[in-house]
Amino acid sequence: MAAKRTFEIAFVGLKQGVHEFNYVVDDKFFVEKGDPDFTNCRANIKLLLDKKSSFMLLKFEIGGKADITCDRCGNPLGMDIWDEFNMLIKLVENPDEMNAQEEDPDVFYISRTESHIDVANWIYEFVLLSFPIQKMCSDEEMGGPQCNNEVLEKLKAMEVKEEPTNDNHNQLWKGLEQFKKKVKSKK
Repeated sequence: MAAKRTFEIAFVGLKQGVHEFNYVVDDKFFVEKGDPDFTNCRANIKLLLDKKSSFMLLKFEIGGKADITCDRCGNPLGMDIWDEFNMLIKLVENPDEMNAQEEDPDVFYISRTESHIDVANWIYEFVLLSFPIQKMCSDEEMGGPQCNNEVLEKLKAMEVKEEPTNDNHNQLWKGLEQFKKKVKSKK
C-alpha cells in the first residue's frame, strides 16, 4: 500500500509556487503496469509542480537507461532515455465532463474538492514515450560486435533490387501523356 502512495502528491498543503519531486522507477514498476519491451530499466524522474490558485503546471524530466532489443538485428542494446513532458492540471467543478470534452492530452481536470494527485500513470506513459519508435543501434555501430551479423546479412540478401525498365516506366505514364498533350494544345 505504501508503494502505491509513493506517487501521490498532496497538493492542498503546498504553497503557491514551484515544488520539486524526484522519483526513481525500475523494472518492477513497469511490470506492475504492463509487459514492457525493455529490461534493466532505471529511470529518474524530476517533477516540477508549479502550483497556482486554480491550476497546476507539471513538468516531467525523464532520464535513465534500459536494455532493449534492436529492431534490426534482434540483439540486446543498451539505450539512454531522456525527454521532457508538460501537463496542465485544472481544478474545476465537473472534472469528468471536462475530461470527456478535452481534446488536448496534456490537459487534465480534477475536482476542486480533491487533495491529492496520483502521477504514477503519467510517469509510466512518459517513460514509455521517451523511447524512440524505432529502436536500433546507430549507423556507426551497425555491424559492430553488439550486432547479430548473421541477421544483418540475411536482411541485406532479402532487399528487393528493382530496376525500372522502360516498359514499366512507359506503362505507368502512358495514360498521363494524353493529358500533357491536351494541356499543350490549349496554350
